[in-house]
Amino acid sequence: MDCSLTDSLPKPKTISVNGTVIPREAIAREVQNHPAEKPILAWQAAARALVVRELLLQEARRLEISAEPLRDAKGRSETPEEAAMRALIEREVVTPEPDDASCLRYYEQNQRRFRSGDLYEAAHILIATPRNDAAARSGARETAEKVLSSVLEDPALFDQLARTRSDCRTSAENGGSLGQLTRGQTIEEFEVALARMDEGELAIVETRYGFHIVRLDRHAPGQVLPFELARERIADYLATSVQHRSLAQYVAVLAGRAEITGIALAGASSPLLQ
Repeated sequence: MDCSLTDSLPKPKTISVNGTVIPREAIAREVQNHPAEKPILAWQAAARALVVRELLLQEARRLEISAEPLRDAKGRSETPEEAAMRALIEREVVTPEPDDASCLRYYEQNQRRFRSGDLYEAAHILIATPRNDAAARSGARETAEKVLSSVLEDPALFDQLARTRSDCRTSAENGGSLGQLTRGQTIEEFEVALARMDEGELAIVETRYGFHIVRLDRHAPGQVLPFELARERIADYLATSVQHRSLAQYVAVLAGRAEITGIALAGASSPLLQ
């Protein structure tokens, strides 16, 4: 199918910055960098990004700023325009380095971000049953209760019953063992049940797959990373956040004294602002 993005969109107003028109073809090429639910939203984001770019280039020319293009680790070189924008931002957008007090305050207010996940070691015997078959689920629960009763009477039977009765064949081969588990490795209802169990406890857990006779062998609570080890990461995050805000404010100043037609700059999504 031969259909370009420019053909599928309504003809918008001409977009310009201080009289310099942003070509529709340039916007169409930029669209790929701005995925969105609707083509028009991607188009608008691309147009705003190019408006930001033009603002920065015009300011660099006004201040007679240029720079030697740099190469990245893969050998790719900046264009002269990219080098000029980089030099402009480095000179005009000053972002202070976060101090220890700022880093510590962020650390204390966001402890959960620096806590490792809980670690579980568990085993199960699965009595599988269709999710929407009430009669089958009732029968499966009765079976699970009988298996649990047998294991409670003789805990040594767990491995044997897992190998012979469990419908989870992967774990059954290992006596029902699921190994070490962290958040996100199992389905939600199973994770919730594990979090509520005590070490050594046996319980029936109902999930979308059926009924599990679960044995929790070990629970190691997550640990909070010491501030000394988290400081560098926090400083990088805060510095990036400050740089983003400072650059957005700088672009807003440039936009405020420029004549921009065809689009509102609010919500600009240029990679330069991210």
